[in-house]
Amino acid sequence: MRRRLLGGALALVAAASLAGCSDDGAKATSAPDLTVAGAFMPQPVNADMAAGFFVLTNKGGTADQLTSVTSPAAERVTLHSTEGGAMREQDSFEVPADGTLDFSRGGNHLMFEQLTERPAVGDSVEVVLHFSESGEIEVSLPVKEATYNPAKASGPGHGTVQPADRRTAQAHTAQ
Repeated sequence: MRRRLLGGALALVAAASLAGCSDDGAKATSAPDLTVAGAFMPQPVNADMAAGFFVLTNKGGTADQLTSVTSPAAERVTLHSTEGGAMREQDSFEVPADGTLDFSRGGNHLMFEQLTERPAVGDSVEVVLHFSESGEIEVSLPVKEATYNPAKASGPGHGTVQPADRRTAQAHTAQ
């Protein structure tokens, strides 16, 4: 009788363990889970335009689309890709499931057009990233020296990826 109870208890523990494993399958189909890191804006070299860079990470099991960006710092913020030295405006970018989307010098980037004022080193520029699935994420881009490049920077505070301020808004508002 004791052996049957012990065997039954072991069977229940095994079943519970397997049930826990099935949660991993649910994770594979989970909603996008976006974070932003390494955000910065090089100090603009002219009063009209600037660029913005960051890395988007999606830890969720579902892809998302970055569809637009807005900022009080510019009349218009556009998405751009660069391939083979040619810059091209994009309507959107996919943020792959369990992957990253990199906005870096010489590649994908934000273009701030018709700046409302020229930001200086030490300032921060606020942006709102608009996603098809995740809604909105507010990000603060610290303004760095015009030549700043985290891939080449060294020393304390340079070249490290710092989490940007992340808040999800309740609703997407068109501007």
